[in-house]
Amino acid sequence: MRKEKIAVLGDSDITLAFKAIGMNVYNANSVGEASEKLRLLARNYSVIFITEDLAVQIEEQIARYRNRTYPAIIPIPSSNGSTGYGIENIKKDVEKAVGTDILFKD
Repeated sequence: MRKEKIAVLGDSDITLAFKAIGMNVYNANSVGEASEKLRLLARNYSVIFITEDLAVQIEEQIARYRNRTYPAIIPIPSSNGSTGYGIENIKKDVEKAVGTDILFKD
């Protein structure tokens, strides 16, 4: 049975901030480490926040979870700032669900 928990996966700079507010955090400093930790976290967490820089590097692995109810994998900016990857994925998901871009129309 899946527990309703939230995890954060990223570099130590960003996870430190989330740890300060009591979230479960996991550091990953390489693509291999991020890939392995995501696989393990997906078994036990309902929501996984992952820094955009890592998400881009393991995009194919994240895509495997995209059509599943759990876990929701949500890219967040890293300590270096946003790359726009997270917002672009939200835009794609909304367009897929609604059939048009209702969030970011120019």
